[in-house]
Amino acid sequence: MKLRKILISTAALLAVAAPALADAKTESFVKQNANEVLNSLNNPDLSQVERTELFSGYMEQFADFDAVSKFVIGKYARRFTPEELKSYQDAFRTYALAVYENELDAYRGNKVVIEGSTDRTANDSIVDTSIARADGKTMDVRWRVLNRGGKYQVVDVALDIDGNLIWLAIEQQAQFLALLDRTNGSADALINKISSMTDKLESSRRS
Repeated sequence: MKLRKILISTAALLAVAAPALADAKTESFVKQNANEVLNSLNNPDLSQVERTELFSGYMEQFADFDAVSKFVIGKYARRFTPEELKSYQDAFRTYALAVYENELDAYRGNKVVIEGSTDRTANDSIVDTSIARADGKTMDVRWRVLNRGGKYQVVDVALDIDGNLIWLAIEQQAQFLALLDRTNGSADALINKISSMTDKLESSRRS
């Protein structure tokens, strides 16, 4: 009886101490889709415009941009008119795609490798991956994935930018909310800012 109590106590302690691992389906979802996204940048027969269209198509299926865009502006998502919200979401989607394409473009031709994963909740997981370059450098990428009734979608990505893992939605939220607070919630001011940021990214993109 004493041994049984010790074993039960030990099992309970391990259950609390050990991180929960995301299920294999979540990791498989990230591995397959992230590699398709990366491969879309790697076809030398495509023009820059064609590559961007292919990349964007994969990312649209892979990530939930509508949910991310609403998260980024918090309370203002309810204050914008339907027309303002749509215009903002269109601008945000274009900007986010440009960010991901620019950051991942240096790793075209390589594979996304699953390094591990952790469950935040039963339906909310973080999948850790790495992407190696020919010069030996690697980029760590974390994908936050939600499981909505068996349908998986990415709702945030952490990229290794200048040696720091930055969650893009969280980083953008701080910037965008500060701008909205300064401009009394002006959708036009935010959209203009996002469009300017997108133009800067696109002008620096390699062919």
